[in-house]
Amino acid sequence: MSLIKYLIQFITISFLLVLFRMLGFKIASNISSKIFTYIGPLFRSKNLIKENIIKAYPKIENKDLKKIINGMWGNYGRILSEYVFMKNFRNSKLSDNIIIKGQEILDKIKSENKPVIFISGHFNNFELMAMHIEKSGLEVAAIYRPLNNKFLNFFMEKIRKKFICKHQIKKGISGTKKILNHFKNGTSIALMIDQRLSQGIKTNFFNQEALTTTIPAQFVKKFNCKIVPIYIERINKFNFALKVYEPISYSKDETIHNITSDLNKILEKMILKNPEQWIWSHNRWKV
Repeated sequence: MSLIKYLIQFITISFLLVLFRMLGFKIASNISSKIFTYIGPLFRSKNLIKENIIKAYPKIENKDLKKIINGMWGNYGRILSEYVFMKNFRNSKLSDNIIIKGQEILDKIKSENKPVIFISGHFNNFELMAMHIEKSGLEVAAIYRPLNNKFLNFFMEKIRKKFICKHQIKKGISGTKKILNHFKNGTSIALMIDQRLSQGIKTNFFNQEALTTTIPAQFVKKFNCKIVPIYIERINKFNFALKVYEPISYSKDETIHNITSDLNKILEKMILKNPEQWIWSHNRWKV
């Protein structure tokens, strides 16, 4: 039954992506945004999304709650349509749509020739962050979670390796070994710290316990490396502002729990800046 469902999803999304390519970047983005605003709630739990938002905004009013939810689904749609234009973002055609703040930080990391850990979350459009890091001349490996739909996952992996970041590492035990090998060979690591995990450590995330990855903290302890937060936001529908923050140095005596908690606080601030541009539909607080 799952195979049939995934095949239908694949055919539907493939049709949409072909259509988006024909329509062009801006028209496709607007149409996809509208589609997802209407159909998105049919595929994800409305209650879960509301509960998640209320964790961050306990006193939120209903109209603001609806605004965040509608904005999130609209951004979901825009991100989907943009996958067929990743080649254009990679080259000069759409690269001017991204304003970079902190390019000098990436240039310094490159000149120092020491790998770092880039951390962020699923913001809008999150794929462009790893793309820009690699375009800046840094060797970087991005950690990702494969899609459940194997048909779509094959397609997505192809796009990511060709246009976003050539080093793609699947989450998991085998992936952890690859991360270590890459890092030891001078390759920086980029990962999202906002994903729900089945293992990790429990740390506060919007005053609620959530299992959180300890990879950044473990690398600090083992290699005394720096952590570099990076953030992206959508501006006026079709443009982006990408910000690279100053590298953070932690003492090797700092505990894994404290480092992980501190990174969660950084992530919280990013989310609160533009709540409509973070993906609230994941069961992040399930432990």
